[in-house]
Amino acid sequence: MQNGTRLAAVDLGSNSFRLEIGRVDHGQIHRTEYLKETVRQGNGLDAARNLTPEAMQRGWDTLARFGERLAGFKRSQVRAVATQTLREARNRDEFLLRARTILGFGIDVITGREEARLIYQGVAHLLPHTDASTRERRLVVDIGGRSTEMIIGRGLQAEVMESYRVGSVAWSMKHFPEGQFTTAAFRAAEVAAKAVLDDALGTYVPDRWDVAYGASGTIGAVGDVLAAAGGEPGLITRKGLDWLLERLLKAGHADRLRIEGMREDRKAVIGGGVSVLRAVFDLLEIEEMRVAQGALRHGVLYELLERDESVADLRVSTVARLTSRFAADTAQVRRVGETAAALFLQLEPASRGASTTSRAGRALRKIGWAAQLHEIGTHISHSDYHKHGAYILDNTDAPGFAVNEMHWLSQLVLGQRGKLRKLETTLDDETFVPQLLALRLAVILCHARRDPDLDGLRLVRADSRFFVIGCRSGWAESYPQSAHLLREEVLAWQKTPWRVQLEGC
Repeated sequence: MQNGTRLAAVDLGSNSFRLEIGRVDHGQIHRTEYLKETVRQGNGLDAARNLTPEAMQRGWDTLARFGERLAGFKRSQVRAVATQTLREARNRDEFLLRARTILGFGIDVITGREEARLIYQGVAHLLPHTDASTRERRLVVDIGGRSTEMIIGRGLQAEVMESYRVGSVAWSMKHFPEGQFTTAAFRAAEVAAKAVLDDALGTYVPDRWDVAYGASGTIGAVGDVLAAAGGEPGLITRKGLDWLLERLLKAGHADRLRIEGMREDRKAVIGGGVSVLRAVFDLLEIEEMRVAQGALRHGVLYELLERDESVADLRVSTVARLTSRFAADTAQVRRVGETAAALFLQLEPASRGASTTSRAGRALRKIGWAAQLHEIGTHISHSDYHKHGAYILDNTDAPGFAVNEMHWLSQLVLGQRGKLRKLETTLDDETFVPQLLALRLAVILCHARRDPDLDGLRLVRADSRFFVIGCRSGWAESYPQSAHLLREEVLAWQKTPWRVQLEGC
């Protein structure tokens, strides 16, 4: 991107929503504005894991303010990501439908490991770049509102990533519900946190990293308090954590906390955050942790800067890895992909040569990925392989992809064959349906696992919800099974709000 381009990242965290705006300057991003609002959506999940109306409204109100600030930004200049609370929320689609409209931009719900990867990118980009730093093995820990991410990496490359469902908001609600600080409560909170984090013992042992860094929320708040008390700025030690615990116990209640350096909005969740941080120090035998300046939102910004290359490559390698893992037929993958792309280009000529950041370019790229993945379910069973494939995509770790992006691909794979009733809600999307139709027709035309004759076919969008498949004279006689399957396809679409018509077959 050109120098001077503005980029913006929105982080919908469990405790706070953040907006970071920066300006590109010779490959670096310099902050021009930062907004943070304490939303506490993590407190708004009820027993059934639904966001309460009040929690949703708090989020919408904040995003409305962010949206006003982002007026004038292009789509390619903004990315919004949501983390653990919206990963958990059963009614997240209800929240996101309105949230995207209010913000004016898409919102990606990212997986825990993808969040960890982006956190590492943010931390690494804001650390000094020296020969020594490229060799330094780093442990990065981020304690958020409802999850804790741990990463081991070197230079700009994250090597090991994991996300654990333990965080400052969740642990404060569970172990300090009335804001009371007692020795017993902290002991129980630390033991419970260690039970969740126990899996980290084998992966993040001290001999695998040289320096520990802490990012964002809880760790930043603890670092501020210890620095205000006379500690070394940007450094958290075991001694410092012991001193802070004593201060919390002496106060006895969050409302009575009077500690220099601690913001008012952090007091309600500091008990849970400190107990998780102490558990991390004990489990991983950390003596000291440096407070990093980078965080998730910075990782998002730098991937926006490098998105055309790094993210595209990462997604391509992710799809290739899945294709290889599930032993997809590479010849059939190529055949279906080329056929689906050719049909989609007939419907959307603007997609030809379009940038991957444009709407048309993104749509064409998703068709290609769906084609590569359309038969991965056959590794489980040839019966209903499209259903198995969709399940795999909805439940796999896919670096570079957001949860909603993978769900989009899973729905294309699910809908590649059979009845369309199973896609009832997705069929309302006028961007999705042309992709689905192109993929379904490609699967039909490639049923014999040989290159189809596309010269005799024409796919046209007659109006917004009406498609026409035209066949040249004699094509149906040359390919009777394909013609039969196309007639069956027309019948399948009759039970949807969309109409497909066959002419000449």
